[in-house]
Amino acid sequence: MNISRKIRMFAALVSTLSLTAFASYSQSEGVSVQVTDVSGSAVRNAVVIASDGSGTRNCITRGIGYYCGPVVDGTTIEISARGFASVSRNIALSDTEVSIVLLPAGLEERVIVSALRTEARLGDTPASVAVVSAADIKSSAAPVLDDVLRQVPGFSTFRRSSSRNSNPTTQGVSLRGAGATGASRSLVLFDGLPLNDPFGGWVQWNRVPPVAVEQVEVVRGGASSLYGSGALSGTLNVIPRRVEERYEFSAEAYGGTQATASGSTFFGTNAGRWSFDGTASGFRTRGYIPVESSSRGDADQPAGVRSTVFSATVRRDLVNGSIFIRPSYFAERRSNGTRLQTNQTHSRQIAAGGDWRFGQIDRPTTLNWRVYGGTQVYDQTFTALSADRSTETLSRLQRSPSQNAGFSAAVTHSGWSHTVVAGVEGRDVRGFSDEVGYFNAAVSAYLGTGGRERSFGVFVGDAFSRGRVVLAGSLRFDRWMNQDGLSLTRAANTGAATLIEFPDRSEQALSPRISLLVRLVQGGSAYGSCSRSFRAPTLNELYRGFRVGNVITNANANLTAELATTGEGGLSFMQRRFSVRANVFVTRINEAIGNVTIGATPALITRERQNAGATEMIGFETDAEFRLAQLTFNAGYLFVDSRVAEFPLNPVLVDKRVPQVPRHQATAQVRYVRQSWTAAVQMRASGSQFDDDLNTFRLGRFFQMDAQITRSVSDRLRIFAALENVFNSRYSIGRTPVRTVSSPSILRLGARWN
Repeated sequence: MNISRKIRMFAALVSTLSLTAFASYSQSEGVSVQVTDVSGSAVRNAVVIASDGSGTRNCITRGIGYYCGPVVDGTTIEISARGFASVSRNIALSDTEVSIVLLPAGLEERVIVSALRTEARLGDTPASVAVVSAADIKSSAAPVLDDVLRQVPGFSTFRRSSSRNSNPTTQGVSLRGAGATGASRSLVLFDGLPLNDPFGGWVQWNRVPPVAVEQVEVVRGGASSLYGSGALSGTLNVIPRRVEERYEFSAEAYGGTQATASGSTFFGTNAGRWSFDGTASGFRTRGYIPVESSSRGDADQPAGVRSTVFSATVRRDLVNGSIFIRPSYFAERRSNGTRLQTNQTHSRQIAAGGDWRFGQIDRPTTLNWRVYGGTQVYDQTFTALSADRSTETLSRLQRSPSQNAGFSAAVTHSGWSHTVVAGVEGRDVRGFSDEVGYFNAAVSAYLGTGGRERSFGVFVGDAFSRGRVVLAGSLRFDRWMNQDGLSLTRAANTGAATLIEFPDRSEQALSPRISLLVRLVQGGSAYGSCSRSFRAPTLNELYRGFRVGNVITNANANLTAELATTGEGGLSFMQRRFSVRANVFVTRINEAIGNVTIGATPALITRERQNAGATEMIGFETDAEFRLAQLTFNAGYLFVDSRVAEFPLNPVLVDKRVPQVPRHQATAQVRYVRQSWTAAVQMRASGSQFDDDLNTFRLGRFFQMDAQITRSVSDRLRIFAALENVFNSRYSIGRTPVRTVSSPSILRLGARWN
């Protein structure tokens, strides 16, 4: 019996040792995962999750890759990263190192936040949305964001010229042929906060270094039902880059023709619950002489810019959310094409906010809030030139200080097939224009104008998804007041003063939107929407005039808000490698604000801002994208007939085309990646347009092609060469009535470190 018992004990011991050995044999020590994009560069913001029979766990960062602890037979790893398609792979016990190549996310899979003011898949969004990714920005030959965005059909600024070589007051943004007057008819946001100038409505594009941008979401069509004033023709939301790793550092430096040089950096760190990131950028270019060679005189000089940007974000993660504070500083100085015409801007801003998430996992509720404020001083000199442009004399010195403060708060709840968002926003802007007028090179008068605008809005929206249908609706109420408006003029020789006080007044607007998307087949859908939107006049339009060349434009304190009605509908088909979208739209803008000619002589053209009756835009837009492993091709086209439909006070303008709006716009981009090389080409073409309301000064059609080639020297270092305007086309960008032309070819050589 003792012998039998010993035999059984020995057998049990052998069995245990065998199972232990088998288990050890069936479990590896771990696997290293290298995640790269198609160019071979490491993807450092990926989430790598290992799953097996015992559960799931996150893999840890190790060096420039990831490490998944001991794995057993049947383990699967899933890799995801923003902007890329997710990948799943089974791990064999013999694997010690795995390389994963992530492809860009298909158009349908991209997550956006702008169209419904909450996260949604692009394929589930009943709106016309274009997304410009970080890869698109890096592969573009253009060094500034507004020139990158010109590859989006329908995007345009008040003038064709780049922000590098034009006055910021000509950089108002519009979409779909709505037209801009310096003030934007589209709202531009940076991390949800307005980027439009608080006093004038234009956009200082140099405030946003491309190195600090994750992506840009362009929502075409009226969006006032969620975003209020300014979103008359759409919204552009610039999503900032955020720190994803323990330490991050990216830098870009380049130099080029026209004495162009730039250096910019993004850096940050994560330390427990705290994170910090900062952006610093400097840009300068001598520019070029914009006046065509046959009309130039001794007074003409290159138009260039020198700008500096600093910003920082400190963030604290909480149990169910986070809070942050972000100060920023921006300064630039411009030469505007003559010896005496210059302008400069200095602005300081601070923003703070928080995000909280609570509730059940499958029915979460989020709360986000923002407060912000800032000051800005804008200085400009105006001159009058002789007929042969050989001499110029000062006509006006102008300083425009402004202050602004605002807040926003929104609550979003998801569950039971609904995503509901509700919020409130408010803003207070004060602005003035202090001017010194000159006549025959002597001071003739002192002029001060300005006022205050207070605005308040509340909104609610709901997106319902069930089966093949997505139904979305939103409604917003806004009220704004113009207060303390005045104009004070004092003669320099006599000291006699004239004071005009404008009465306080208020307006309000109700902005509804209803939209429907129906999934017809796998990847295919149809959508339609109707909306009303508005834009309140800026303090600049109400109280500040300006002069460009021999064209003077007067302010108008009696301007009222523009009101737009839009209907649109379209079809889309989206697959991982191929997508195509097309839609038609009709927009009517009542009380459209425009620069109306009220007098003209050979030496001076006088215009005034007026509510120009009504304008109508009827159009068609389409875009397509095709992807292979190494090749990406996309193209877009916009046709829009934008005309003055009514103008009782000036019938001669009826049926005239809206200034600065071409009927045809087309773009195309090709990007090819092979091992350590990346080559990209961008092309855009535009039909003719007019520079004035009378359709007298035609700006001809043009075609421009840009190209960039990049070489990866190491995993972190890349060198590049970029050539803008490959064929050196010198197309018209303005007539005042002197013709100004686009920049000649620009070559840049540089390096990026990431």
